[in-house]
Amino acid sequence: MPYSIHTRERSARTSRILALPLLSVELLAFFFAASAPSPLFVLFQNRWSLGASTLTVIFAVYAIALLVALLTAGAVSDHIGRKPVVVAGILVQIGAMAMFVAADGVYWIIAARVVQGLATGIVTGALTAAIVEAAPPDKKHVGAMLGSISPLAGLALGALSSGLILQFSDTPVLSTFLSLAVFFAVTGVLTFFIPESATPRPGALGSLIPRVSIPPTAHTAFLASVPAIISVWMLGGLYLSLIPSTMTEILHIHAGLASGVAIAVLNGVGALAPIVLRERDSRTTTLIGACALAAGVTITLIGIGVGSVPVFFIGTAVAGVGFGSAFSGSIQHLSPLVEPHQRAEVFAALYVVSYLSFSIPAIIAGRMVAPFGLLQTELVYGAVLVAMALAALITGLVGGPARRP
Repeated sequence: MPYSIHTRERSARTSRILALPLLSVELLAFFFAASAPSPLFVLFQNRWSLGASTLTVIFAVYAIALLVALLTAGAVSDHIGRKPVVVAGILVQIGAMAMFVAADGVYWIIAARVVQGLATGIVTGALTAAIVEAAPPDKKHVGAMLGSISPLAGLALGALSSGLILQFSDTPVLSTFLSLAVFFAVTGVLTFFIPESATPRPGALGSLIPRVSIPPTAHTAFLASVPAIISVWMLGGLYLSLIPSTMTEILHIHAGLASGVAIAVLNGVGALAPIVLRERDSRTTTLIGACALAAGVTITLIGIGVGSVPVFFIGTAVAGVGFGSAFSGSIQHLSPLVEPHQRAEVFAALYVVSYLSFSIPAIIAGRMVAPFGLLQTELVYGAVLVAMALAALITGLVGGPARRP
C-alpha cells in the first residue's frame, strides 16, 4: 500500500512537471502549423497560377476562421476545463493536416486553412491560460512569458522548417503536414496525463455566445495595449501574406526557403527578445517594443524600396525585437489584473484584436496589389504600421504603472 501511494504521488508530481513544457510546446506547434504553409505559397503559386490577391485570401481565411472560433469557444475552457478544449482542438487540427495532404487545388488549400484556423481558435485561449496556471505560484510571469513567446517561436520554426523541406524534399506538402499530424497525435495523447488546472463551473453553453468581455480591473490596461497589439500583428500579417511575393517579385530571390528565412528571422528574434528583456518591467518592455517596431519597419521598407536584401533582413531583425517585446509586455501587463476564471476570456479578447489586425489589413493590401502594385501597397501598409507603433509608444508613456515580472 505505501508503495502504491508513493507511486501515485510520484506520478502526480511528474504530471505537474510535464504540464508546463507540454502545454508550451502544444501552443508553439499550433503556430508552427500556421506559418508552415507560407513558404509553400511559391509552390502553390506555380502549380495553380495564383496571384498575390489569392495568396492573401489563403492566409486571411485562416485568421478569420480563428477569430470566429475565438469569439465562440474562446472562453469555454473557463467552464469545462482546459484539457477537453485542448484535445478537441488537436483533433480538428489533425483533420486540417490531412486536408492539406489531400489537396489537389486551391479550394482544398483554402478549406484546410479554414479548418486549421478553427482548430487554433479553439485552443489559443485555453492553452495560454493553462500555461500561466501550470507555472509555479511564485513564477507566474514565466507562464505569461512562455504564453507570449511560444506563438512567435512556432511561427519562426514553422516557416523555416517548411522552407527547408520545400528546398530539399521532393514531396514538401506530404512531408510537412504528415509530420505535423503525427506530432499533434502524440501531444494529444500526452495531454491526458497532465492535471486539469481549471475548476469546471456552470455556463458553458452561454459562453458560446459570441462576445468580448474584459473585467473592469483590466479595462484601462487592455485599451492601452491595443495599439501595440495592432502593430505587432499587422506586421505578422504582412510577412505571412505578402512577403513571399516580395521575395520573388521585388528582391528577386526565387528559392522558397527565402520567405521561410524572412518569417523565421522576424519571429525568431521576436521569441528571443522577451527572454533577453525578462528582467524589465512590462511597461519598459512594451516601450522598447514600440520603438523597435517603428525603426525596424522603416528600415525594412527602405530595403524593399531600394531592392537591398541585406537592408531588408536587418530591418526584419530590428522589427522582430519589437514584434516579440511589445506583445510580451502587453500580456505580462494584463495577466495579473484578471482572476483565474477570467483568463481564457481575456486572452481570447486579446487574440480577437490580434487576428483582426492580422487578417483585415492583409486582405485589403492583397486587393490593392493589382491596381497599385506590390511595392506601393507595402509602402502604405508599412506607413500605417509605423503610425500604430508610435501610437503604442505614446500610450505606453502616458499609461498606468509598470508591472515587474
